[in-house]
Amino acid sequence: MRRGGHEGNSERLVNRTVERYGVWLRSTVVLLCGALGLVWADAADVPLASALLAPAVLACGVRLWALRRPLPLPLALLWTLDAAVVLLMGLSQPVLDGEGGNAMVEVAVGISVIAFQFEWATLPVAGAALAGAGVVACVLGDVSSSSEHDLDVVPLVRMLIQVGLSRAGYLIVRARARAADRSAAVRAALRREADVAAARRATEREYLATLHDTASATLLMVSQGDSRDWSWLPPRARQDLEALSAMPGFETGSVDLAALLGCVPEGEGQARVRLTAHIEGPLTMPSGPGLAIFNGVREAVTNVSRHAGVREAELRAWREEGNGVVVELSDAGRGFDPDSVPVRRRGISGSIIGRMRAVEGTASITSRPGAGTRVRWRWHDRGGVPQAHDQDRVPQAHDHGRVPPAGDGAGQATEVRGPAGGQATEVPGPAARTRAEHTAAVRFIRGQLLIGAQLVALLICLVWQFTISLRRLVAHQDVYDPAWPQTAAFVCLVAVAAAGGASLLRGRRIPPGVRGWCLGSVLAVSAVSAYTLPPHHATGPADWAFGVVGWHALFLLADLRVRWYAAFLGAHIGINAAAVVGHGAPAAAEVAVLGIATVGSCGLQFAIGALMTHLLRDTAPAAGSAAAREEELRTRERIHEHLQSDHKERYRALTATTVPLLVGLGHGVLSPHDEEVRLRCGVEGARMRRLFAEGDAVADPLLNELRACVEVAEHQGVTVSLAVRGLPGEVPVEIRRELIDPVAVTLGRTRSAARVTVVWTPSSVRVSAVGVDCADDCTEAAAVPSQRRAADPQVSVVRTRRGESMWAEASWSRPASPEVALP
Repeated sequence: MRRGGHEGNSERLVNRTVERYGVWLRSTVVLLCGALGLVWADAADVPLASALLAPAVLACGVRLWALRRPLPLPLALLWTLDAAVVLLMGLSQPVLDGEGGNAMVEVAVGISVIAFQFEWATLPVAGAALAGAGVVACVLGDVSSSSEHDLDVVPLVRMLIQVGLSRAGYLIVRARARAADRSAAVRAALRREADVAAARRATEREYLATLHDTASATLLMVSQGDSRDWSWLPPRARQDLEALSAMPGFETGSVDLAALLGCVPEGEGQARVRLTAHIEGPLTMPSGPGLAIFNGVREAVTNVSRHAGVREAELRAWREEGNGVVVELSDAGRGFDPDSVPVRRRGISGSIIGRMRAVEGTASITSRPGAGTRVRWRWHDRGGVPQAHDQDRVPQAHDHGRVPPAGDGAGQATEVRGPAGGQATEVPGPAARTRAEHTAAVRFIRGQLLIGAQLVALLICLVWQFTISLRRLVAHQDVYDPAWPQTAAFVCLVAVAAAGGASLLRGRRIPPGVRGWCLGSVLAVSAVSAYTLPPHHATGPADWAFGVVGWHALFLLADLRVRWYAAFLGAHIGINAAAVVGHGAPAAAEVAVLGIATVGSCGLQFAIGALMTHLLRDTAPAAGSAAAREEELRTRERIHEHLQSDHKERYRALTATTVPLLVGLGHGVLSPHDEEVRLRCGVEGARMRRLFAEGDAVADPLLNELRACVEVAEHQGVTVSLAVRGLPGEVPVEIRRELIDPVAVTLGRTRSAARVTVVWTPSSVRVSAVGVDCADDCTEAAAVPSQRRAADPQVSVVRTRRGESMWAEASWSRPASPEVALP
């Protein structure tokens, strides 16, 4: 946890990575320099040197062990161990003595104080205190090893500059990581809301399909009174109640579709459909698509019983190549013309096609009058919508109860495939979208970290060049032979930094052409500096270029794999080694000093390059994966929370009217022989049909929902005339519910004929219905509030009864706003 808010995944992983990197870098350098120091020390000084270096090595070992297996050590003890390392290394300088010993201690302490800024990145005060301990160690070492007890200030200044650059570099990378976390959080929140909305829409579709298949069908059958044997009604009403009260959940896991299809209900008595099944099992598949197919087949069998005119059907299921599953139901019934099916009917659009769209499968129906019907479901587990064969067709018109019979494939047919309908198109499935979103997140995090890493390298370049390198160049002009190439090389490095930095500061990647020119220039600078410098000055105070060239290459190559940077450093070291050897074989002491200087500069640069590569190649994907897991949990929690709330609201709306009817029918309290019960069922059936019509994409939703209620009344044998006057406008869905409900009640309780009128004026909408031969308690029934919500106070309802006729009118005064203004 960081101050000021939650620590994001990218920042947390950056902190962990740099901490591990700092421990490994410091421990490696201390172990290497300690071993070399013991080799160089005089035999008489080895025991004392060992007594100083052994505890330092042991402390590094403890820190390394703590990385693998976290130890319950307090932070104060860890800080003490780190401070002891640099102090012991500094005190070993007078014991080791000599130029090699001094260089070894300077490198070990210098890299240690740099590494402390990464190890203690989240506790900057502790890192600064350890840097101070390093300065104290260097001062003690210099004063103790110098015969005049003089203090060399230059290494201390260089060390402080390195500490400041290390801290600044970490802050830059952390800032980019925080920016990535903030941006990822915003994107995740948007995706989460979209996923929640999609899940709620999918659940709403399934709820409407379930309502259509259960309560709506049962109540309409009762209202029509077309059965002599009502023995099937009580168990079916109880099953409908159970289905409506069930809380929708996340369909996870797998099911055997073959086993599910073996449980498809065939019906009872005269409504039974004898199924001839040919199922090639097992058909293991995800439960979501499996249940969608099963529910669709169940509805299709019911519709064969109600509309096909036959009592036999064939059910086939098999597995296709490419891990696909196909289910087919066919009958030899009367068939129908798909183009003649009104758009308001739901048997195909909701229960069959809609369910398959929700799971990104396809449902197809082929039919023509007199030629039977074939219904086919197809689902492929390949992250996209499967391609259906040309002969498989799905009616774009929606049928509330008739499954088009199967034929020879030559009949009229249309097709709907995928979420948008129309032609078959490949769209990414959930798994493909998840992978794409994860890849995009990783790419974004990596881009942010890359910019931060390159800016860090560029900052080190400029600060190092214009402080340490510039001072050395100016102070040793008399050493160079000649001096002007060294000055020209310095200017060339400035040009390289400007060319590369211009792209970085604009947030762009360095163009390949610019990168190639810059790398060539940097290698040329390395060669010019090496060959115009006397060999005994190589890597010494006069060599301004050796330690800065690698930083220039680092910001140019940070976006490539570390082997490219290693190759550059190898070429750079090789050029300088060749220049030294070209002037004669160096002495062993010179080789040792050159080696220590190479480890101190190029080794540190390579370690930083490896850290950048690790951040880009490993940390970014890990941060993306961690963020994806956390976001998945948040999304599931939000979806579950909203689904529970939606389910309670839906069931609460049903308890006012629908649930009492089903309870009474299920327990024998209400009789389907009672005309009053049949009228009440007709009213509820009309209300549900209006509810189903809400989702239709039509020009006039109010008229479309009215027609859905009119069709129910016409199925009951009522003759209905519908008249519309005026220019239609927009009406909110809540208002439409209140306007239509009195009409639905009047139509549901009318026995012979009715007239429905819609009047549009610039300031209001009026919907009225006159029912002839209306039931006695029509007025009381009409007063029952519609499903979903209480009556809206903006809608006024007037009811008048004269003899057996009933007149009901609902009106709404439209506000003068652009949303509801007439076109």
